[in-house]
Amino acid sequence: MSIDRPCMTRSPVLRRDVLKTLAATGAAAGVAALPALAQEKSATSQPALAETLARYAANLKYEDIPEDVVHIAKRTILDTIGCAFGGYGAGPSKIANKLASDVSAKQPATVLISGVKSSPDLAVFANGVMIRYLDFNDAFVSLTHGAGHPSDTIAALLVAAELGGRSGRDLIAATVLSYEVFCKIADIFDYLGNGIDHSTITGMGAVVGAGRLMGLTPEQMVHAIGITVGGNTATRQGRADELSNWKAYAAADACRKAMFAIELAQNGMTGPGKVFEGRYGFFKVMGGKPVDPVQLGEPFGIRRAFTKRFPLGQFSQTVAQAAIEARPSFKSSDEIAEVNINVSHSAIKIMADGPDKWRPQTHETADHSIPYSAALVLMYGKIEPEYYEDPYLHDARLLDLVGRIKVLPSEEADRTEKEFNLCELEVVLKSGARKTVRVEYHRGHFKNPMTDAELEEKFRLQVQKHLSTGRVDALLRLIWNIENEPQVGNVIAATLV
Repeated sequence: MSIDRPCMTRSPVLRRDVLKTLAATGAAAGVAALPALAQEKSATSQPALAETLARYAANLKYEDIPEDVVHIAKRTILDTIGCAFGGYGAGPSKIANKLASDVSAKQPATVLISGVKSSPDLAVFANGVMIRYLDFNDAFVSLTHGAGHPSDTIAALLVAAELGGRSGRDLIAATVLSYEVFCKIADIFDYLGNGIDHSTITGMGAVVGAGRLMGLTPEQMVHAIGITVGGNTATRQGRADELSNWKAYAAADACRKAMFAIELAQNGMTGPGKVFEGRYGFFKVMGGKPVDPVQLGEPFGIRRAFTKRFPLGQFSQTVAQAAIEARPSFKSSDEIAEVNINVSHSAIKIMADGPDKWRPQTHETADHSIPYSAALVLMYGKIEPEYYEDPYLHDARLLDLVGRIKVLPSEEADRTEKEFNLCELEVVLKSGARKTVRVEYHRGHFKNPMTDAELEEKFRLQVQKHLSTGRVDALLRLIWNIENEPQVGNVIAATLV
C-alpha cells in the first residue's frame, strides 16, 4: 500500500475561515480536484457534504487549532488510551485480540497493549473494543439530543497514524477533525429520534480523521466517505431491551469499516458522491427530511465533549454523583424505604426503559441502567467494573434496593437537556426522613471539568494493573507531550504489556 502524505508542517498564514474561503473559490489552492459530480452543481447550490468534509480535512492545520482545543485533544487521547487498558482483560476484548492475531498483513498495524500485529481493519476493531468496553471513555450530547462517544474514533486514528508514519501533532489535528465531523453532523441530524445508533456517526468521524492520516487526496476522501456512509447504518435495537456484547463493539465495527473504506478508496475504488443529500441519500432515507448545513470550525465540537468520572452510561453520571452526595444522610442502605430519581425522557429512554434495567442479566445492561447504578453507589459508595458482573447481578440485597428505586420524567430536565443532564434524587428513609440532591453539571462535564490531576488518577487506576509504576509515569509523560513526538508508533509501543 503506497501512502501519499499531505504536508502537515507549520503554516505561515493566519487562521482563516476555511469553509468560507472554499465556498468563495470553489477549491483551495493546491487542493486536488474533486469528482466530476461535484463540479456539475450550479454555482448557487450547496456543495455536497462529503465534498465539504473532504476539503475541510485537507485544509485544517495544527497551527490553526486554538491552544485550549489542542490541550483538550491531548486529554482525550490520554483518557481514551487509559480506557483501553481498563477494557483490555474483558471477554469481548480477548475475542477481538484473538481474531486480530489470526490475520497477518504485508503492512501490519499494531494493536494497543497486546502488541498483536494484524491487518489495519482488525487492529482498529481490537483497539475499539478495548476502548469502549467499560463505557468509561468520553461522551457528547448533540443539539438534537443525540448521545455518543466521539473518542471511539481514536481506535482508527492510532492505526492510521502508525501506518502513515505520522507525528503527535498530526494525531492531535486528526482527533480535532474527527470530533468536528461527529459532533457537527450529530448537531444537525436527529439520529436518536430516527432509531439510528450513534456508532453510525462514529464511522463518519473515523473515516475523515483516519483518511487524513492515511494521506487520502480530497477526491479519495469523498469516495471513502461515500463507501462508509452508503453501506454502514446501525439501528438502536442493540441498545434496547437486554443488551449484548454488541454495545461494546458497535463503534469498533464502525471504525473497522471506515478503515477498510479508506483502503478501498486509496486503491482506486469509488463511492457515491452525494451520499448524504442525494435522492436516496442518508439524510433523506434515514431522516425523511432535509437538514441544515454543517457548521465546521469554531466553536469546535470537542469543547462540548465530557469525560466520565464513573464507568457507566453518560445519562447516569449525574445520577451516580447525586447518590454519592446523598450517602451521608444514612448509615446503611437498609435504612432506605424508596428512592425517587427525576431525569429527562431521553435518559429514561436509554437507561430506564424497561424491566431489564431493574433486573440486568449482562454487564452491558447493568452499566446502562439508572436504577442499578444508583443502587450500587447508595450501597457501596462507589462503582467498580466488577459490580456489573456476578455475583453482584444476582445479589438479593442489592436487587431489593434496585426494586425500591423509581425513575420519573422531569419537565425541567427535558427543557435543559441540551445543556446538562439534570438529576434530582430523593432518598426516603424508613424513619420518614428525606434527603434530596440536585446535580446539573456532573464532575467531568465541560462546564465542571475534571482537572488534569484527576484525569491522571483515572488513567493510573486503569493502567497500573498492567504496567509498572515507572512505565505508567513514562507513558503519561509521552502523551502529555505528544505534540513533540515525531512518530505516533512510539506511543503505541509504550503501551505494550
